[in-house]
Amino acid sequence: MTAFRTVTVDASPVHVLESGTGPAVLMLHGSGPGTTGSGAWRATAQALGTSWHLVAPDQAGFGRTPVPAGSRGGLRLWTEQAAGLMDALGVSHYAVVGHSMGGAVALALAAARPQQVTRVVAVSTMGAPGAPLSADLEAIWAAPAGPLGARDMLSRLVLDQTLVTGSAVDARAAAMRAGAAEYASLFPPPRARWVDELTLSAHTLATVRVPVLLVHGAEDRVTPLETAALPLLEHLADVRLHVLGRCGHVPAIEHPHEFRQLLSCFLRRDPGH
Repeated sequence: MTAFRTVTVDASPVHVLESGTGPAVLMLHGSGPGTTGSGAWRATAQALGTSWHLVAPDQAGFGRTPVPAGSRGGLRLWTEQAAGLMDALGVSHYAVVGHSMGGAVALALAAARPQQVTRVVAVSTMGAPGAPLSADLEAIWAAPAGPLGARDMLSRLVLDQTLVTGSAVDARAAAMRAGAAEYASLFPPPRARWVDELTLSAHTLATVRVPVLLVHGAEDRVTPLETAALPLLEHLADVRLHVLGRCGHVPAIEHPHEFRQLLSCFLRRDPGH
């Protein structure tokens, strides 16, 4: 059973896709224009079935979730909103899966809520100390709403260009146009500061004590393996890294079956193993 609902968090609406029952898994999308919780995770949620209670919100400034009045967005807001959402849903313990920007939020949430977060899967993640702004990430953040911007952005996200189909471009262009007004406030130039804003300190990363799985594409140009994932191995207490060859920034799309197997096996592992 998959359903959409709106949950009020700190007096602001958050649009959420929910499915399944069982142990809770919060799924956080990345930062490209037109990205939504359902767009990023619906296929994965459907493939995983009903074994988990999956919660995939549109984070503030994306999809149907506005940036709260008086705020600009950013790591602190996204982290606090994610924690508040799970509190509002009455969920006391949950795993967190985050892609790109969502990976940084997932790690920040694990540090902020050590009693609630049980494990983290950070996919093509941001957040590593010292990671620079890549040319591809800057181009994605700056992509204009419409088919040309959508095609350019999708071509940077994946290694396999046959995935950049006409229907995929049309769907992303429509989503970009729908969310353009809110998104415009999130990553204005100069954009290197927003990478810095999404960076977690070595101290914060050291406080993450739960098991962490890093999943990364070897050919990721948006958050390159060398600067995004490898440095995290030095800072996280309980971490493992799975690298997918012939894969860009979106393992869930380029290697969907292997990605789902990795996710299910890690989420099913006994605590402490």
